[in-house]
Formats: sequence, C-alpha cells, structure tokens
Amino acid sequence: MNPHRQQTAKISIGRVPIGGGAPISVQSMTNTLTSDAAATIAQIQALTAAGCDIVRVSVPDAESLAAFGSIRRACPIPVVADIHFDYRLAVGAIEAGADAIRINPGNIGARDKVKAVAQAAIAHGVPVRVGVNMGSVKRALLNRFGEDRVGALVESAREQVELLEDLGVNAIKVSLKSSDVRETVEAYRRYAAISNWPLHLGVTEAGTLFSGSIRSSAGMGILLYEGIGDTIRVSLSADPVREVMAGNILLECLGLRSQGIRVIACPTCARACADIPTIAAQVEEAVSGIKTHLVVAVMGCIVNGPGEARDADLGVACDPKGAMLFVNGRPTRRIAISEIVPALLNEIEKETPS
Repeated sequence: MNPHRQQTAKISIGRVPIGGGAPISVQSMTNTLTSDAAATIAQIQALTAAGCDIVRVSVPDAESLAAFGSIRRACPIPVVADIHFDYRLAVGAIEAGADAIRINPGNIGARDKVKAVAQAAIAHGVPVRVGVNMGSVKRALLNRFGEDRVGALVESAREQVELLEDLGVNAIKVSLKSSDVRETVEAYRRYAAISNWPLHLGVTEAGTLFSGSIRSSAGMGILLYEGIGDTIRVSLSADPVREVMAGNILLECLGLRSQGIRVIACPTCARACADIPTIAAQVEEAVSGIKTHLVVAVMGCIVNGPGEARDADLGVACDPKGAMLFVNGRPTRRIAISEIVPALLNEIEKETPS
C-alpha cells in the first residue's frame, strides 16, 4: 500500500468503507434501462462476479424510480442512485433504499430543493457524492476563471460541497472529472489540497475499451501513485464488466489491491511457439472473478519464458516440443500446447479456497 496515501474522512456506502485509509474500492455503472429491473439486476450480478464493490444506477424518471427498490433489494453490493435535475427522484431513491446518491447540486435547482435532498440523506444516513464534470460547470464560472478551466472545475466542486455542508450533510464523496487526462489530474490535486472528503477518481467520457482504458489508467494511475483517491471507476463505452476488470488490474499493478489473478504474457515474436495472445486472453477471461492473488505467466519461447514462469506462482514456457508447466517456481511436467489453458485453470483451482 502507498505509505503516502492521503488520509481522508471515512464514510460508508452500505457495508463498503470509503476513505480514512480503507482499501480503494472499484465501482461501475449499469447501462441497462433501470425500468427493466430484471435486466439491471442480472447486470449487477455479473458486475459483482467480476469483482465490483459498488454499483451506480441511473434514475432518470418515475419508471426507473419505481423499479429501483426491487433492484436494491436483489443486489448483493451497495447501490448508488445517480440523479440529475429532479430532486424528487433523489428523495424517492433514498427512501427506496439507496446506499448513496450521486447528484450535481448545481442542476438540482434552488436551495430549497437541494435542502430536501440533504434532509432525506441525513434522515436515512445516506452519503452524498458530489459529481462535478467539466461539461457541467456553469458558464459564469468558466468566464470568471478564463483560461483556468481546472480552477473553475475545482471551484464548482467547492461551492457545491460547501452548500451540502451548510445544510448539515456529514458524509460526502467528491469527484471532479474531465475527459482531458491532464485537467483531471490537476483538478484532483488541487481539490485534495483544500479538502479531506474522500475522492472518487475517474476520467469522464474516457472512450472505448482500448483507448478509454489507457486514458483512465494514465490519469488515475498518476493520482493513485501520489496517494490521491479512495474509490475508482474506469468509465468506458463498453460492457461495464470490462470497467471492473480494468479497475481491478489497475489497483493490483500499483500494489493497492492484493487480490485477483495477474496474467503476464510475452508480446510474441517470430520465436513464439504458440498462439500466446489467444491463450493468455482465455486464461484471463476464465479467472476474472477470482479474488485469490496469484501471478500466472504465459510465455511463448525459451528466451525469457522459463525465467518468467519460474518467478510467477504458476506459469508455462512454450518451446518447439510443447510447454513446460511451472508451479511455485518449479518445473513440474511437460504438457501439449492444447493442454495449457486447462492445466493452468486446474492449478489455479487448487490454489483457490472453495
């Protein structure tokens, strides 16, 4: 863990602690119609199996609110209601059992409407996430700060958090997102210097699975390495399960989460004696929901293969005659290329508590 991690205030979203030195949690958001409770519940179950800690559900209308209670009751992880514009939806979601709500106080309306949401949150012990995106910063603030767009973003968050504090809310989480990685990093740095509320990290509208994962990892990786951040979402235009997988991998590779299986694989070249990309992808897909922390190496030739496989918990090193299977640093037996995936999965199962 990062010994220099910023110590923020501790809140709880359901049973999941956020801030105060608690482990960094991974979040995602459903993309089903919330009014379709069955589809939304099924997606949340898939997210949970992939290692999601907290899920966010959009509640854009009365039909979605009507389904929200049954969704919450059926879900094994905390559910955050995402609300914009209509304060009555926020109050209704809280009363229906939301573990937290995400609002942008700036678009909820007049102070009395924000006050109604704050009072409901206080009465039910529900934290409020202030979610500020660059695209929603008021024009007046942008004009006031001129070229300092980050300053406008930070000020927007500060004002909105201050409003909730004045209304008595004592459990707040904050996000300050831009689709620009550099703006996102600078915004979180500046806000972390003036507040100790826990921070939800993310790069908004990051993009597709490939480009979005890179942008998200670049931005959040910098901040997490600096000790900033208490919970994360990798926002992708892709299956939300991929967001969870990417988030878990990001935390694991920074040493911030000691669970999940890390699959390392060679980039392949003319020496490769097997289709390593396919084999590695098959293994990674099969173990995505396993919490046991293991390093599994899938290597294509005898140059670096034996060394990497020996250093891993489990591994295979391919050669022209097949592959050598390594377990806990020791070569155990030769296997055919076609046996690599089932052999690794069998060994992983032995290491995984039932």
